[in-house]
Amino acid sequence: MTDDRLAQPGDTYASRIPYVVPASLDLLTGPTTGVIELPTRIDTGPDSRYDLASIDDATTLYTKVISESNDQADLALFLNRDLLVTLWPRLRLPRRCADLWSRAFPQLGATGPGRGSRG
Repeated sequence: MTDDRLAQPGDTYASRIPYVVPASLDLLTGPTTGVIELPTRIDTGPDSRYDLASIDDATTLYTKVISESNDQADLALFLNRDLLVTLWPRLRLPRRCADLWSRAFPQLGATGPGRGSRG
């Protein structure tokens, strides 16, 4: 019996990142308008404020929350189901992260890869 928490032969850093995926997209009840400031546990950049009226800001915010959050509560607080579906094809997520979300929610995979040009 192996312990899934321990590194296994052939593992890479990318294969061990614990991406968080919600149980349901309906749990994502975050805002669709306004300026959102992400906490430093998600965004350590010099400007962590994002205006959801800007498609570029919204895309960056969603990419950061999905790829950096390790808390279901953060997903529910910052992400909105309908906005996620709209933004999904634009998101530049790590391949494994995008794959986990696409497998959990086939409706996202139908709108595009969710991994932009990142590998």
